[in-house]
Amino acid sequence: MLPAAQKAPIEPIHHPATDSFNLATLGDRFIAVVLDSIVLLAAFAIVDTWAFLRWSAVAGLELNLTGASLAISVLLDTLIFFTYVWLLEAAPGATLGKAIVGIRVLHDDERNRLAASAVRNALRVVDGIAFYLVGVMVASCSRLRQRVGDICAETIVVAEEFHVGIKAAAVLLWVAALAGALWGIPRICARATAPHQPRHLRRVVAQLGRTNNSAYLRVDRLRIEVQFAAPPAAEHATSDPNPVPGGD
Repeated sequence: MLPAAQKAPIEPIHHPATDSFNLATLGDRFIAVVLDSIVLLAAFAIVDTWAFLRWSAVAGLELNLTGASLAISVLLDTLIFFTYVWLLEAAPGATLGKAIVGIRVLHDDERNRLAASAVRNALRVVDGIAFYLVGVMVASCSRLRQRVGDICAETIVVAEEFHVGIKAAAVLLWVAALAGALWGIPRICARATAPHQPRHLRRVVAQLGRTNNSAYLRVDRLRIEVQFAAPPAAEHATSDPNPVPGGD
């Protein structure tokens, strides 16, 4: 009888950083995504307001969004988003949200950091499907908690004890981004001049407006309307407008 064949030992997946760093939890990564999303939404609000008012038509209380204004806003939003995550994760390894939470992206020393960060963030289009459901599922099944972008870029996300000064600076920049949006948007609206007529994509694709008691969004035949709460009716005085002097 032949001896049973001995199975070769399975070599564990190894990453040099796992010997000296702790992997970031998916919960911390989610919080960092939320914080970064708030900052990016503040930046998007500023540039979108500028683009809409510059390349759309205003008619009373209605804003007619042209194809050009939407195309420009989407292009600017994409550039802001990719530049933000690409450069910050390539250089210090952490966006504002990651620095506040205390995690960072660790790169393989043998790969170019800018190229690896570009690959990691370009694949957010895959990881971000269904509100990052794909990325969460892949990372949950990965021993190193890597989403698709991490696997292709050979990166991992680890816990990091940032200096208190770095965390304080990240918090201040995060608050400043929100304050800048709240301060800037009303001023962009107040200084809006006559819109520029685009040479291309002039067709109105959406309409934003308001009436006395509602706000609405109309896209082709679809109309979404939000009703405002009606103000309470004024109470009518029941007293006699001409009281008799000396009456009880």
